[in-house]
Amino acid sequence: MSITVRSQGTYTIKPEAATWGGHLPLSELDQIGTITHVPIIYFYKLPLEWLHPADAIFNILRGSLSRVLVPFYPLAGRLKRLDRGRLRLDCNAMGVWLIEAESEGTLNDLGDFCPSQEFEQIVPSVDYTTPIHELPLLLVQVTKFKCGGLALSTTISHAVADGPSATHFMNEWARLARGEPLSVEPYYDRKVLWVGEDPSGVLLPPPNLEHSEFNHPPLLIGHTKNLEQRMKKTTMALLKLTKTQVESLKKAANKERACNNPRPYTRYETMAAHIWRCACKARKHKPEQPTVLCICVDARSRLQPPLKPGYFGNATFDVVTAGTSGELVFSPLRCTSSKIREAIEAVTYEHVKSTIEHIRRQPDLTMFQDLHALGSTQGLFYGNPNLGVVSWLTMSVYGLDFGWGREIHMGPGNHDFDGDCLVLPSSDEAGGLVVAVGLQIEHMEDFKKFFYEDIVE
Repeated sequence: MSITVRSQGTYTIKPEAATWGGHLPLSELDQIGTITHVPIIYFYKLPLEWLHPADAIFNILRGSLSRVLVPFYPLAGRLKRLDRGRLRLDCNAMGVWLIEAESEGTLNDLGDFCPSQEFEQIVPSVDYTTPIHELPLLLVQVTKFKCGGLALSTTISHAVADGPSATHFMNEWARLARGEPLSVEPYYDRKVLWVGEDPSGVLLPPPNLEHSEFNHPPLLIGHTKNLEQRMKKTTMALLKLTKTQVESLKKAANKERACNNPRPYTRYETMAAHIWRCACKARKHKPEQPTVLCICVDARSRLQPPLKPGYFGNATFDVVTAGTSGELVFSPLRCTSSKIREAIEAVTYEHVKSTIEHIRRQPDLTMFQDLHALGSTQGLFYGNPNLGVVSWLTMSVYGLDFGWGREIHMGPGNHDFDGDCLVLPSSDEAGGLVVAVGLQIEHMEDFKKFFYEDIVE
């Protein structure tokens, strides 16, 4: 069932007190990969006492957003494009956008809350034809439904914050809305990621490690470019796994595990292997089809010393592992899990330093930046025959309480990227998982079939 959403107004929210102004340099990790906005959405069923007065919730969100922008002042700034594809963050307190909207529809009209075309009305849209220095880094939309439900959707520029940083901001905003103090103060010192030079002032040597994650991923056999695949229509599914199903997959992955891998494969290593294999089968690849899996790794704990809690920016980056579709489909699951573990464990302190230095030495970063919009021809493409699987398993994504209780659903707000997969903990059952998967429409039904059939309980 389609819903209609009416905008009640768009407001520019600025920090309620004076904040630091000036140019904040961005790290190398801020300026590659997805540099556009990433939407997240929360749905709430409001208690009766929160339904009146009608503007109570909006006023609380508006006031607390203005307060939280004081410590999180970079979000109220604007990006500026420099030469060679570089970016700079101008902390100028221009503010964020807060959109008020309402719908005659109900939360039940949204079914299982899987991102769909309906979400385009309840997630803030960003017009990327607007010059980048005019675009807000954070947009928020509050949509009230006639049933007493509420959708709170945010979209945050990935050039300013990665997943852990965005989650940190959301949780601190909720704390201030409840009248509590900040839990962890954010800090923005990019020197911890060697902006410009090594902290000691000594120039780092050239990268001495291979960085295949910056190479163009494989194309479908017989193709010389990926434009046709980029333009294919896509869809998204939310696939739920019980704790029993997750344990069954982990058991399969760890069956006859090699003695050089004494530690059992993790949920992520197991799920990413399963997703990759199912995608190869659903896409009907030839056995010799090359394919890569893109893995997002958090460098915070890999640095020496590790980053202190509260670092706000990007400290995650991608690594890849490769194989052929036939190898993935016909080998035991443990073989694919082993590939994934190998790629993750290769991300040492030296690897992180080498990655940053590799990026710094690039003459132009444009080719490494993903506008992440359907139809975009820029950036690396991890759609067919490739895949990206991001883990939110260790992030505090649930229990966002602004004073009226926790959400009934939280998930991604976008739905149109082939090969984009996200693994989340289940909010219904401890040990269960939810996989948000985006694929070409022609591949989705087969993927779902293999996804569940290949779990032997």
